[in-house]
Amino acid sequence: MKNTTLKLTIAAFAFAFISCGSDPEMKCMEVKASAYNSLSNQTRVGTDGKITAWGDTLNPDIPSVAISRDLIDSGMVHGTMLYIEGFSEPFKVNDKMNKRFNNKIDLHLGTDLKAAREFGNQKLNICFEVPEDNLKNVTASN
Repeated sequence: MKNTTLKLTIAAFAFAFISCGSDPEMKCMEVKASAYNSLSNQTRVGTDGKITAWGDTLNPDIPSVAISRDLIDSGMVHGTMLYIEGFSEPFKVNDKMNKRFNNKIDLHLGTDLKAAREFGNQKLNICFEVPEDNLKNVTASN
């Protein structure tokens, strides 16, 4: 019941931002989740914790998330808006994690180390709109 309600809420939220007349293709799944900070020991070497693996500059005003690289194959590409269980705002996919991680997201929590530690490790439901040009690739690979 909880998962169905989440999907409906997220789909309704996403639909409000779609200007075209057709429903977006929403993909939902359960992932492992943790949090990270803009600190040099938690991010890419030589970036002072401000530059993502895709080259974006992290902005504390934009909720951002790093994803494991296997999720890119699911259609969750750079710039995708990710709806995460328990959060009212979507997160922008603008960072990717080390290749050793699978089925995982990492929420960017600025420099608030305490908040990241309190978030800990969880399993959460997420949903995202699969871009129409990627929908054929995702469908073909499944």
